[in-house]
Amino acid sequence: MEKFYKVGTIVNTQGLQGEVRVIPSTDFAEERFSKGAVLALFDDKDNYIQDLKVKSGRSQKNFYIVKFEGFYHINEVEKFKGSVLKVSEEHQSSLDDGEFYYHEIIGSDVYENGVLIGQISEILQPGANDVWVVKRKGKRDLLLPYIPSVVLNIDVAHHHVDVEVMEGLDD
Repeated sequence: MEKFYKVGTIVNTQGLQGEVRVIPSTDFAEERFSKGAVLALFDDKDNYIQDLKVKSGRSQKNFYIVKFEGFYHINEVEKFKGSVLKVSEEHQSSLDDGEFYYHEIIGSDVYENGVLIGQISEILQPGANDVWVVKRKGKRDLLLPYIPSVVLNIDVAHHHVDVEVMEGLDD
């Protein structure tokens, strides 16, 4: 069975010509939403709907405006609101050493000074740097900025991340 990885969520339509607004959840948004890219559309229950080919895509603030081939009017794309866009495993780009995909990090155990503090549940993209959401038992989620002084070591193969929680991050 083919694996798919989330690259964005369609949050709304844009104008009358069949464009949609997509909030990206990938570090490769420019590539994923460029002309000719093939994305798989999934509904809110994670059921595959269809493949879509990008006709055009452009960045606008914190989202992308995307037009798909074969869709020319707002009425044709209105039904896509709330749907998730994914890329198949075969369409993933190869990465350089030290780089990783979100799906390789989410679910990793997070340790500080050798002590398990939680598990990465989500990666947010608020601006300057990513923020890793660490789920902890009996405590609120810990929000860790993905910066060298906080994230010390990442072992993708063993789903292990070493961090140093800076003062003020954990209340």
